[in-house]
Formats: sequence, structure tokens, C-alpha cells
Amino acid sequence: MLAHNQSEFLNPAKLASALGVDGKTIAKYLDLLVNFLLVRRLKPWHENTAKRMVKSPKVYIRDSGITHALLGIQTQESLLGHPICGSSWEGYIIENIVNLAPHNSEAYFYRSSGGAECDLILKFPDQKTWAIEIKRSLNPKVEKGFYYASDDIQANKRYIIYPGEETYPLAYDTETINLNSLLKKLNALTPSF
Repeated sequence: MLAHNQSEFLNPAKLASALGVDGKTIAKYLDLLVNFLLVRRLKPWHENTAKRMVKSPKVYIRDSGITHALLGIQTQESLLGHPICGSSWEGYIIENIVNLAPHNSEAYFYRSSGGAECDLILKFPDQKTWAIEIKRSLNPKVEKGFYYASDDIQANKRYIIYPGEETYPLAYDTETINLNSLLKKLNALTPSF
């Protein structure tokens, strides 16, 4: 069930109903999967805003290979034609970024009831924030909602992650960048021990 709901808002009641179990049972199993590092529960941003915000976390199976196996996706061709492709890409990108973020960094997503949204917010120990939007397109189109979300969280940096090779600027001090280049920027923030 979680594989089919990759990158979706967590709705324990819906899962419980579909599986014919109690909601508390779902919560316990989900906690167990999170503790075993199989599932990531991405919390909603809740600071510095007077807007109505989505309060449910998003859930991701942390290993995209496991997601694909659970869905019976065996080839790249079948993945590219599957509706989960974009959500799988989003989960893969988030997992790589969060794993390389400096120690004590916090990860969130942003979604207001008005539609402003951001796929990933990194809040660093020095309180600086990065707003990150993930697009699986070589020509990513950024919605106004990302810029609104970035303004609401007072993002210090704004990035659009895409599968291309080039890094180039967009409006409002936003940079389009690939995953490897962003990970290098993150790595430069992490002190070596």
C-alpha cells in the first residue's frame, strides 16, 4: 500500500480501512518501518506562517528499488511508463539530499491550503533554509506556488532539481541544478571530522 502511495500525504484511516485493521495498528507498523529506516516520514513545515497548512506528513519508501520491486516494476522502460515514476524520482532525490545534509539539519515539505508548495525544505543548524523543488523534466516548469512557499519560509537558497546536466538561473534567485551538483554544495557545508 505504501508503494502505491509514494510521496503522498499519510492517511492512516484510509490505509486501515483498505487493510481491514485498526488505525492504531497502522500507526504502530508505520513507526516500526520508520525505525527500521525503510520508510521516511517527511514532516510538514509549520514555522513562521499564519496560513492554513497541510498537517499530515508525507511518506516515502526510502529505497526506490524496494518501491519498484513491490510494484512489480522490473525494467527501466516499464518504470518510465508507470504512474509512480515521478513520485519515485522525488523520493530518490529527497533521500539522497537528506542523507548528505549536515548533522542536525531538519527536513520538511511545504503545502498551504492555498496551493503554495515546496517538495523539500532543509533547515540547517544555523537556521538557514533551502527551498528545493524536484522536477523529472529536462525543461522544468516552476509554479508560482514554489516562489510563494520560498518567500513564506524565508529561504536563503532556492533550487530546482532536474535530471539535466547544466546549472542555470531562473527568476527570483532560483537555480536549476542536477542532484550531483546540489550534493556537492551540501558536502561543502558538512565539516569533515
